[in-house]
Amino acid sequence: MTTLITGANRGIGRALLDQSRAAGEQSFGTARTVSDDLLQLDVTDAASLATLAQTLRDRPIDLLVCNAGVYLDKGDALDHGYGADKWADTFATNVTGVFMTIQTLLRNLRAAQNARIAIISSQMASDTHAPGGSYIYRASKAAALNLGRNLASDLKPEGIAVGIYHPGWVQTDMGGAGAAITVDEAAAGLLERFATLNTATTGCFETWNGRAHAF
Repeated sequence: MTTLITGANRGIGRALLDQSRAAGEQSFGTARTVSDDLLQLDVTDAASLATLAQTLRDRPIDLLVCNAGVYLDKGDALDHGYGADKWADTFATNVTGVFMTIQTLLRNLRAAQNARIAIISSQMASDTHAPGGSYIYRASKAAALNLGRNLASDLKPEGIAVGIYHPGWVQTDMGGAGAAITVDEAAAGLLERFATLNTATTGCFETWNGRAHAF
């Protein structure tokens, strides 16, 4: 099985990559800055995506994890925060970047049997979880959720399943040291969810520990 994880240089992405490799899977990770064990990919850059496609060529990808994301408006104030540049940069990564990554690697996904796409979203995408604040991040994750649901419909006839996941409140740079679970706990739970994803459950929105999340 071949897995590709975007945004794998730190946090949840790094833990997913390490655990996948420890399980004996052929796993690739990407990051904006290339390193010894990561492929270079900036999901907002068409040339970078094209280079990744050339690197992978016709290699089948069984599992694509769209994890790369940004949270640029954390702590912004309603009366003077949330600048237009933050909206543009956030959507470029969290929404357009997800779509372009999937579009770029469709050939590789189609080359695999029963391929799966996992989109890391957030409970902040849900309209049932709306305590205010973080408007840009929430909107981008809601858009990614909608994107995943529609991709699930279009790709199901091809045998490709799409799942959308809330990774939990995780102890990362984004989640903070006081978050509820470690990156290893989040990654282990997510990998279990990915393993059960299929065309019967495609379009699901689930938490890291297997609970269905309200849309």
